[in-house]
Amino acid sequence: MEPVTVRYDSAGVALAGHLHLPAGPPTAPGPAIVVGHPGSGVKEQAAGLYARRLAEHGFVALAYDSAYQGESEGTPRGLEDPAHRVEDMKAGVSFLSTRPKVDPDRIGLLGICASGGYALVATATDHRVRAVATVSGADLARHFRLGPDGTADTAAFDALLDRAAAARAARARGQEVDGMRLFPDTIEQARALGGEYGAEGFEYYRTPRGEHPRSAETLDSESVDRVAGFDAYAPLALIGDRPALIIAGRRAVTAWMSVGFFQHLTGPKTFHWIEGASHSDLYDRPEYVGPAVTELAGFLTRTLAARG
Repeated sequence: MEPVTVRYDSAGVALAGHLHLPAGPPTAPGPAIVVGHPGSGVKEQAAGLYARRLAEHGFVALAYDSAYQGESEGTPRGLEDPAHRVEDMKAGVSFLSTRPKVDPDRIGLLGICASGGYALVATATDHRVRAVATVSGADLARHFRLGPDGTADTAAFDALLDRAAAARAARARGQEVDGMRLFPDTIEQARALGGEYGAEGFEYYRTPRGEHPRSAETLDSESVDRVAGFDAYAPLALIGDRPALIIAGRRAVTAWMSVGFFQHLTGPKTFHWIEGASHSDLYDRPEYVGPAVTELAGFLTRTLAARG
């Protein structure tokens, strides 16, 4: 079933979304899920795949382009602003709560990669969210500071902060500022820079496997200092007794961040490993996405089954 194209406001920025609806005749208002995409992704990629699959399980599912990228508005393009990313998740909840097919007391969040951290923080600070899940979840600030495996030299991040400061100064002088390239020219270069994690990211975003013309190719330099102070772990106790599901690939070098999410959650929580999967495998590989969706659908059916 083709999704419905929608637009709605997020803190003054118009977002573009795809609303995936369950097939079949109209029914009473039911459960819904907001699905966030990986950092440089768009709604037509991993988020759209999960939203479509969850709609097949009976959920109204909203995939959207975050502010400053894809078909959504906002300048500078390619800006990664964690505060606004959290607002984007909450704006999705607000939008869904107005839809006739949605019970506003049965809305959950799903975050993939960077939006995993954003989904958890949005849940912690928005009591309308009844349940939350992450797939290959990452805290982007820790990813930037410590690298995907948590072992990077922080001097590299200091250099990025210098670049962000220079970009702000240049803009104050009225100068144009080039964005930071997210990917090198070849998969070999990506592997040399980031190992298999870098190569897998290149393969997903820069080859026919998963590429999309609106997926971000550059990161605005000011993103770095906006991300630097974000901490997805800090507010997790505020989620309280609302249930959480954390899904990670057994081979994912980023899994330590998902484990960190789980350890900081204080209420009902489940950690589910997808055997054999890497971080990016869970974006689109059928043999890994299938089990993840099965786990998600069961979790969301249980936790969003009734009001209250």
